[in-house]
Amino acid sequence: MNSLLRSACLVTTGLVSGLIMTMSFNASAEKRQTVELPLEDIQLFADVFGSIKHFYVDEVSDSKLLENAIKGMVEGLDPHSSYLDFKAFKAMEESTSGEFGGLGIEVTKDSRGVRVVSPIDDTPAARAGVMAGDLIIKIDDKATADLSLNENVKLMRGKPNTSIVLTIARKGEAKPIVLKIVRDIIKIQSVKSKPLSDGLGYVRISQFQEHTTEDFAKALTKLHETNNLKGLVIDLRNNPGGLLNSAIGVSAAFLPHNALVVSTRGRDAESERLFKATLEDYRTSVKEKDFIASLPAATRSVPIVVLINPASASASEIVAGALQDHKRATIMGSRSFGKGSVQTILSLRVKGENTNGLKLTTARYYTPSGRTIQAKGITPDIAVDDTPEGNYPSFNLREADLAHHLEDKTNKRNDHNEDSEEDALEDHEFTMPKLRYVFGDEKDFPLQQAKAHLLGQKVVTHEDVQAKLKAERQAQDSAKKKDQPE
Repeated sequence: MNSLLRSACLVTTGLVSGLIMTMSFNASAEKRQTVELPLEDIQLFADVFGSIKHFYVDEVSDSKLLENAIKGMVEGLDPHSSYLDFKAFKAMEESTSGEFGGLGIEVTKDSRGVRVVSPIDDTPAARAGVMAGDLIIKIDDKATADLSLNENVKLMRGKPNTSIVLTIARKGEAKPIVLKIVRDIIKIQSVKSKPLSDGLGYVRISQFQEHTTEDFAKALTKLHETNNLKGLVIDLRNNPGGLLNSAIGVSAAFLPHNALVVSTRGRDAESERLFKATLEDYRTSVKEKDFIASLPAATRSVPIVVLINPASASASEIVAGALQDHKRATIMGSRSFGKGSVQTILSLRVKGENTNGLKLTTARYYTPSGRTIQAKGITPDIAVDDTPEGNYPSFNLREADLAHHLEDKTNKRNDHNEDSEEDALEDHEFTMPKLRYVFGDEKDFPLQQAKAHLLGQKVVTHEDVQAKLKAERQAQDSAKKKDQPE
């Protein structure tokens, strides 16, 4: 099967995450024809259809009723399966090109509205202050809860230089936040890099796109040439995913040739595949040069820290999991999102010249050691908070929090992915940290800890921060008791 695999496909402003395989209708038509239809249930459907046609207050077309039925049937399965009309299907194909119109946020559906998985760096949404974990409850004057993800995404799309108003609920804020954002053409530079002090280098990947492997290799080569690279920080925080090929390419830069990067397993034999550190698996076009093969030899041995957080999803988790399993990097930060399922795009029958599609969850993906990431995520080797005052609350959304999320069906123990003390400590009375920074700047607390680790210095861990906060709360409680009259 000739297929393009992706691990998070943007629909302009929406997140349609998961490894994605494209498949034509004919490729599986024979298989679909062998399925026995549940006649009694279909009769019930026909009865409901007829009742609506005869008794509903307004006349509704047959095509509208059937499309709504299809949407409900598919979207009730899990957060990542959906029916794609022509516009959504076309937007999905354009989403990894690196330039599209919208706000610049990755979103998923929540029963209470639209949940922000991640704002994209240097976009209108990020500049306006939208944060990972925010719940969009209104778009202009329309409530989001009763609309599908695609319907909400359509509302957020629009011509560049037009404005939109988002009403946001955020943990730690007593009142909704109202943000007016001007739409723009979103041009994403997926790789940014800079030399740090003491021979260290920093590379941030905000998404995995068609040219990410090439840009990443060029950034590494430049860091080697200008900084005599002695240690590297790879920043995958707030990275929602992208092209699987590019995630394999980034992993291949540090792994032996032919090393296993990720595997997929499902009910269908075609969904069971191994993806390795080879040009065949990481190139995104037939004519693409092997940029990984030309990297300096020192790349294979340079010490690495990978930064992740709860908004690191899908392809980000593939890279972090592969480098962790091969003991090639130290993973630092907070447990990742937990997006570990594969979606297959089935092209449906054409209406005129328009092709519709069905995005269906067909498999789970696994790290090289066989760990599932689905609903568990990657647990860091060293837990580090967002700030010295703890984590930002809006970062604490994960796959397991989504309605109808796909459960982990494996019995294999997942030592790296056991729930950590971090999650148990999130329920205490919360105070929003005062520190604000842009990923990669001089105030970036997790980056400071990554540098300290690479230099063999003391790292301020999650446990250190929580112990300090606990001591401060106890001191405040003691002071209050002393001030109270006998």
